[in-house]
Parts: sequence; structure tokens; C-alpha cells
Amino acid sequence: MAVAKELGVDHDVVLYIKTPPDEATLTHLVDALEDPVEDLVRKDSKFKKLELNPDDFVNNPKAVVDILVKHKQLLQRPILVKGNKAIIGRPKARIAEFLT
Repeated sequence: MAVAKELGVDHDVVLYIKTPPDEATLTHLVDALEDPVEDLVRKDSKFKKLELNPDDFVNNPKAVVDILVKHKQLLQRPILVKGNKAIIGRPKARIAEFLT
């Protein structure tokens, strides 16, 4: 994370494809997330290929966790965690504000 490095913030990078978050980790992220929970799910070509409905994830933490456990590629990223709070690092400008 270039922004964290520029700010001199110690950080860990989790390679979510090699070590995907489990259900407990995803549940913790959902609970800590300051963004709408449905934003954790990428609405990309894989989402469309699976014929998923974006409305099914709105204000539905369980559905978000369930789909991300099954399809780790749908996890929106980067996700930043600081203390008991988490955000999705998009747009990039949000990262500096969150980390400082």
C-alpha cells in the first residue's frame, strides 16, 4: 500500500487469494465497516456471470459474508482496518484520512 508507506504507517498486507479471510474474519470486517456492507462485494464480470442480484446484499451482512466465503474474488479491495474500524480504500484519497 503505497499511501500507507508514504505516511510511514506500519501495515500488513493480506493476499486474499492465497489466504482468504474465513467466515469469522469476514464477520468482524462487516461489523467494523464504516461503509455500506454491500460495498464489500465487487459487482464485476464474475458477479454478473454468477447471475447475482446486487439488491440481495443491501443491508444484509449475512449474505455478504456467505458470498465472500464462497467466492473470494468478489471481495472489494483494498480494505483497511485500524483498531475497531474498517473502510474500503476507494477512492484512494480516503486512505490517508483514515490512517492519520
